[in-house]
Amino acid sequence: MPSPTETRRRPVDVFQRWNRKGHYYLGLYFLFFLWLFAFTGLLLNHSWRFAEFWPNRKVSTFERPVEAPRAGNGVDRARALMRQIGIDGEIEWTAPRPDSAGFVFRVNRPGRNYQVTVRAGEGRALVEQTEINTWGILHVLHTFTGARAGDTRNTRDWMLTTLWVWSMDAVSAGLVLMVFSGIYVWLGLPSKRNAGIAVLLLGSVICGLFVFGLVR
Repeated sequence: MPSPTETRRRPVDVFQRWNRKGHYYLGLYFLFFLWLFAFTGLLLNHSWRFAEFWPNRKVSTFERPVEAPRAGNGVDRARALMRQIGIDGEIEWTAPRPDSAGFVFRVNRPGRNYQVTVRAGEGRALVEQTEINTWGILHVLHTFTGARAGDTRNTRDWMLTTLWVWSMDAVSAGLVLMVFSGIYVWLGLPSKRNAGIAVLLLGSVICGLFVFGLVR
């Protein structure tokens, strides 16, 4: 709630004050998010040998005793089996085995994925686990959304994935807000106006050249 002194100020002064606060507090809150995406963006743009991860992946298998659930849809059954096996993550897809004698599903999380096969009547689950190194985890964090576009079998079902996606939405919206608040601050500085116009035009022209050059 604004103080009595603040209520006597002009609305434009109050807006300028809160605009400045919003600009730098948003910047501080998103600091590590932005560093993470900037650094992982560099990794995606360049195939640096030191950051290779897929050739260095580790694949292992293990078995666990399970009691296969009979009720529920594929995701419910997979989640029940995951609790028994002791794994967690985003369920990519589920499917009955081709011979109708069991159940197969895949689970993903940054750094690990699992393919689980449960054969009917055996009471055991065979798990193939693939692990990637830290560079791979950073790579996946940049692209991990929990759902593949156009894959109707795959929807988000892990709470951490949903929270991660919401956080990325907040970062995107926050960046847009910070840009507009920065423009407002710049417009309030007459001495910086000409230099700002030059930089704004330069950035707009270069961005436009990339857009038309890449999509034409």
